[in-house]
Amino acid sequence: MRRLIYGLTAAALVTPLVVGASVVTAPSAVPAAEIMVFYADGGQRAAIAAIEAGGGRAVSAEPKLGYVLAKGTGSAFVDALGRSEAVVGISTDRAIGFASAALGARGRIPSAGQVGGAATGSLGLEDRTASAGSAELAERSASKGRTGAHGASSSPLANADARQAPAGDPGPPVAAGQGSAPAGDLGLSAAGGPGSAAGDFGPSTVGGPGATAGDVGLSAAGGPGSAAVDRRGDSAGQAGGGAQLAGAVADGQLPDGSAVRGSAAEPLAARQWDMRMIGADRANRIAPGTKKVLVGIIDTGVDGKHPDIAPNFNRELSRNFVTDRPNDPKGQPFDGPCEYKGCKDPVDVDDDGHGTHVASTIGSPVNGKGIAGVAPNVQLVNLRAGHDSGFFFLKPSLDALTYAADNGIDVVNMSFYIDPWAFNCTSNPADSKREQLEQRGIITGMQRALDYARSKGVTLISALGNGSVDLGNPRTDTQSPNYPKESSRTRKIDNSCLNVPAESKGVISVSALGPSGRKAVYSDYGTEQADLAAPGGDALDGTSASPLRSILAAAPKGAMLRDGKIDQNGMPKTASVVRDCHGSECAYYQYLDGTSMAAPHATGVAAILISRFGRPGEGGVAMDPAEAERLLYASATRKACPTPRAYVYDYFGQKETHTCEGDEDKNGFYGRGVVDAYRAATISP
Repeated sequence: MRRLIYGLTAAALVTPLVVGASVVTAPSAVPAAEIMVFYADGGQRAAIAAIEAGGGRAVSAEPKLGYVLAKGTGSAFVDALGRSEAVVGISTDRAIGFASAALGARGRIPSAGQVGGAATGSLGLEDRTASAGSAELAERSASKGRTGAHGASSSPLANADARQAPAGDPGPPVAAGQGSAPAGDLGLSAAGGPGSAAGDFGPSTVGGPGATAGDVGLSAAGGPGSAAVDRRGDSAGQAGGGAQLAGAVADGQLPDGSAVRGSAAEPLAARQWDMRMIGADRANRIAPGTKKVLVGIIDTGVDGKHPDIAPNFNRELSRNFVTDRPNDPKGQPFDGPCEYKGCKDPVDVDDDGHGTHVASTIGSPVNGKGIAGVAPNVQLVNLRAGHDSGFFFLKPSLDALTYAADNGIDVVNMSFYIDPWAFNCTSNPADSKREQLEQRGIITGMQRALDYARSKGVTLISALGNGSVDLGNPRTDTQSPNYPKESSRTRKIDNSCLNVPAESKGVISVSALGPSGRKAVYSDYGTEQADLAAPGGDALDGTSASPLRSILAAAPKGAMLRDGKIDQNGMPKTASVVRDCHGSECAYYQYLDGTSMAAPHATGVAAILISRFGRPGEGGVAMDPAEAERLLYASATRKACPTPRAYVYDYFGQKETHTCEGDEDKNGFYGRGVVDAYRAATISP
């Protein structure tokens, strides 16, 4: 087992600022705003001079990532930074990023008996373009395509108006709530029908406190033979008939009630069409990964006490880089009341549920409980950078990546994007000078942290985004900046804008598939942007809607109770939640959709490859990220564009066309292919 190398905390990642032999001292008046000022190579002194010229003061510096932490306020301060050629970007202490199963999805869901949804916030950026006067930004902008959800061709799912259905209203169920989604995921709700789960589910809501943001949370299963929600032993509580699915899902054999009968493997394995699609069920028998491989989960936290995560959870290495905030700067509820002293959650807590789902998909063990992950023998390390509300600050994200680099993490999963800007534009005329500097800071700061992590052997994997957008041609961003609340506006964008980290250099970005193997309707796409494809779930992938077409993985009991998905007795109130009990111990699992769910499948496959081919090292193994990327692509199953290339999605009377460009070796829907765990377990280097 690899041990903690440096024992660093988030605070230890930033060193006192030394200029020559003197530590910069503070003036008597301390401005309120805390800002990261990113400087060009060799520009630290000039950046400090600009900070002081604007009436601010330098507090500390992080030489690894090239920034000075400063305090200052007012337009004169920003103007002074903007005039300095040494300053390549800034970022204030603002929430950026979203990967939440706690905030509601926005959108209208069709009608009772059907499922619709809204891409809760999704992503949205463009291709990248250089900022004037910055070679570093130019090089980063030219490196990769974008991930975004707010484009000209965005899905009706993403743009539908939010409406709350009153109790008893036979109208459409709704996805309600506030906030944007993580690297895109949907919030869906399904109404009942013959044989629907957990009784008769009429119009229902997904959202409000605890709704999935960036993931599809389904509230009720409709159609004959839908699954029941309480899972005890191998088969109790199941409903439905028909042939059990085996292997990859074939055309006309979408996972419905017939897919959830008992299994000789893990109790809920029959529900895991995603694992069969990529051959993970077979790979687990021959190459389940090794405890020498450390997988970092940069997310909202991980429930380290969950019975289907605890055996693989590395508490010693896990860190929480976030301090929760009860309210935002406008006094509106943000994270809610603090549950722990100092508003600092323990490293084994996930009040949101998103990070736990991601971790479970990657590495839930084979232990006779619940499900198995793609790589069930690897270690899972919580590198929490997201708040309870699902937002991400830039600095915690930087700290998480730096810590991963310094502590031997082999691969990280990033199912989020950096807010408050869905699309980060370096010189958009619609933005103020300060806003331009902030977006440059996000692009520059994250790229430096990603570069540092990659140089230390960390393979970087990200969700692509859930806006149903061709990321090669975004036109409009309507949701930035998304923090504080009610700050967003509509602005025109182009391919000079970036979704971070999915479009950052050195990152492997993953699009999402439904159980039929088609690109999920919500998934972003683009020939420059999509590197790989993996199962992400798509409840609309079929003639009717079903939560069983989503991805099932572990869920924290506390989050399920808080979100109203289980009652006080622990019984599920929605078909999106499954309870698996063994003796007196019950654990919970939930169905979610999104590219946030696709990325961890690729991360798990990377963990298998690193386990097999990583070079021995002190306490573990290591692999050059470039080699891990090569093997990921080599082991992927090539998948050509559909015929015709203009693929029409038809759901509930709505039609939407996404056009796939490229060839079988590399295209906008599937990148270099669908990840394949079995091939990764058997391929020669």
